[in-house]
This record gives sequence, C-alpha cells and structure tokens, in this order.
Amino acid sequence: MLYFILKYLHIVGASVLLGTGAGIAFFMLLAHLSGDRVLIAGVARIVVIADFLFTATAVVAQPVTGFALVWYVGYGLGEHWIVLSLFLYLVTGAFWVPVVWIQMQMRDLALAALRDGGALPPRYFRLFRTWFVFGFPAFAAVLGILWLMIARPQQIW
Repeated sequence: MLYFILKYLHIVGASVLLGTGAGIAFFMLLAHLSGDRVLIAGVARIVVIADFLFTATAVVAQPVTGFALVWYVGYGLGEHWIVLSLFLYLVTGAFWVPVVWIQMQMRDLALAALRDGGALPPRYFRLFRTWFVFGFPAFAAVLGILWLMIARPQQIW
C-alpha cells in the first residue's frame, strides 16, 4: 500500500510540474503577444503565484517521494536512469529558478508601465526573450525525466 501511495504522489507531482509549466508558458506567451500591459501585468501576477503555489510544492515533493520510492523498492541511487533523472532535475531547476525571478521582474515592469502610463520598457522585452529561451531546456528536461520514470532503462551509457 505504501508503494502505491508514494508512486501516486510522485506521479501527481510530475504531472503538476509538467502541467503547471506548460500552462504558465502558454498564458504568459499569449499575454505577451497581446501587447496589452493590463493583460500582461495580470497574467504575470497570477503566473508568479501559480509557480510558488503549485510548481514549488511539486519541486519539493518530487525528490521526497522519489527517494522514498528508491528506498522502498530497493533501487540503487547509482542506476543509470536515476542518475540521469537527478541530473535532468537539476537542469530543470537551473532554468526554473531564474525564470521565476524573470516572471517577477516582468510583472513589476508591466505594473510600473501601467502606473506611469508608459509603454513596456526595453528591459521587459529582453527579460521575455530570456524567459522564452529558458523554457525550452527546462521543459525538455522534465519530458526526459518523465520518460525515464516510465521506461527505467537498464543501460543508458
């Protein structure tokens, strides 16, 4: 029973990471493409909240449930698929942490443009480009982790 509870929580956490990441990217992109400062500020505000509420919770839950599963099932931490999963998890985090900061900056710049009645500053657009580019390796790493969780290949290298 413990195995199924841990596995369930681990799968839910992975789903939250993938789903929240994809949803945030979709809504931020559409808000940005609208060019509407009101929409950008509102969506960025919600996206930051969602990242802290959902993504951060899953970020903590994943290693906890993952290590518990490794211990319970008796896998070795040196198994190739686990090592690669952990590496990809760190890659995801290396891109996600700056993305959260970038989202907060974009939110603040959009709010300032609204407050001051001006246009979005060039810094907003530079931040958006970085945010957009950082999403690809983070998303690819999460997809790779999901594949490794499902396939659990015995030999990778």
